[in-house]
Amino acid sequence: MTAMQQLPYEVKLKRAEQRAFEFISELDRRGLNAHVSVGGLDSIVLLLFLRKIGIDVPAVSVSSLEDKSIQRIHKELGIITIAPGKSKVEILNEVGFPVISKKIAGRIDTLQNPTDKNKTVRHAIITGECGEQGHFAKNSRMKMPQKWLKLFAGYENENEGVNYQIAPFKVSNKCCLYMKEQPCDKWAKEHNSKPFLGLMASEGGQREEALTEHGCNYFGKTVIRSAPFTPFLRQDLLQLALDLKAPIPEIYGTIERKPDGTLYTTGAQRTGCSMCGFGIHMEARPHRFDMLRERNEKEWEFYMYRCCTDPETKEKFGWGRVLDYIGVDWEDRYTDVCLSNQIPGQMTIDQLIK
Repeated sequence: MTAMQQLPYEVKLKRAEQRAFEFISELDRRGLNAHVSVGGLDSIVLLLFLRKIGIDVPAVSVSSLEDKSIQRIHKELGIITIAPGKSKVEILNEVGFPVISKKIAGRIDTLQNPTDKNKTVRHAIITGECGEQGHFAKNSRMKMPQKWLKLFAGYENENEGVNYQIAPFKVSNKCCLYMKEQPCDKWAKEHNSKPFLGLMASEGGQREEALTEHGCNYFGKTVIRSAPFTPFLRQDLLQLALDLKAPIPEIYGTIERKPDGTLYTTGAQRTGCSMCGFGIHMEARPHRFDMLRERNEKEWEFYMYRCCTDPETKEKFGWGRVLDYIGVDWEDRYTDVCLSNQIPGQMTIDQLIK
């Protein structure tokens, strides 16, 4: 993967085109259709790239989860809108907060929901000691970092003497599953269709692991998908956006070039669901919630203070409690926030709840 990422831009484009046509050819052989799953800038560029090379397939999106400026571009491009499986408020109340990372949140979710069936997994997450399935390995990668164990693991007998806390809120990595993946999978099943995805291994995390293991085109027993941009770096994506004259949603600002030739977006570098907290602990201020406050203070106030109800006390709380718990500053207004990507229009509380 590292070698492919270092290939010249023009070579990556040609390889992406080849992978896309190979995917279509194999789907045709299997009697399947194709579509593009669209979210932010990366997948918008993918859609335009596929159209340019002659692959004109439907594009679908759970657009309501995206920023308003992204929704406008989706409408201009004729993207089919799918309703989310659950609302953001339902996710935070019923499923849990998406915090730290998808991998860590999944392990915290397991610890917060103990059963006899996941006892061995919970033991591995806390101690690193695996059972028979893990070949009885010691100090395995299953162990959660100590920093998060102390905050989220709770107390278990095998860790006697260690004061592990239990968080006063739920944590989960299933937000995308319920809001995006299941609705999109349902649409795909109804239309006998498999997706093109605008994923890049350079994004890191679980995406990098999966893309490195399975490559651009994957035909598994339960998953079939194509990610033609797998070896792309951010610079490749932004250059292609310029080459295609792609419409840039306002939240990203514009694509500019630094004196050393590096391309960047003047606004947001990455976007996602406005209530997502994955990676927030690693962001310098102004972080994503600071930026949300400047764009839409009503939405910020709702998510910080009132999006959830404590099941025991019935009191309202929100991301503020979560950020305090993991040590991320948020309540004081960050005065140096860049206002260049402020977007007109604010959502009402009723719209947020829906």
